[in-house]
Amino acid sequence: MPRLNVPALDDAPAGVQRILAGVGAQLGFVPDMFKVIASNPTVLEAVTTLQGTLSRVLDAKTRHSIALAVSEANGCDYCLAIHTYVSSEFGRMSSEDIALGRAGSSVDPKRAAVARFAQRVVESRGRVSDADLAAVRGAGYTDPQILAIVAVAVQALFTNFINNVNETEIDIPAVDSAGAPS
Repeated sequence: MPRLNVPALDDAPAGVQRILAGVGAQLGFVPDMFKVIASNPTVLEAVTTLQGTLSRVLDAKTRHSIALAVSEANGCDYCLAIHTYVSSEFGRMSSEDIALGRAGSSVDPKRAAVARFAQRVVESRGRVSDADLAAVRGAGYTDPQILAIVAVAVQALFTNFINNVNETEIDIPAVDSAGAPS
């Protein structure tokens, strides 16, 4: 059961309703996570602006792999469900690649290096080793791209923390053991 109070959306300011309508248009529905965040318009704007800005760094499958790896490492069931849904429905990732992303890997060796690095960022609280950096560089990533990887990982952590604090109820297809929508 959610632990934070969520006011009725009808009572939300017009700007919040506009943002939520945009989310709904993009995903086909407004996930409960955004309804929770909408109780603080400034946080909602920060989350959606950050997501929009970071959608321009790295390719979509790489961003999805990062989000899956981070959400698994951080134990956020809600984020695993939504990232699985988005990765499958919009990112056209296979069930196998989604499951591998959760495990810090990928069917693509370059994305596997990114997913593993993102997990290491979470597990080490950002204090990655020289070997971790060498591995992601060895996969072909430049320092500016590594900054993008860290930024996408932090964006995922941001929503992981919100959903873990709230214990947001999953309102999208649950994640099965294979990492696919069930």
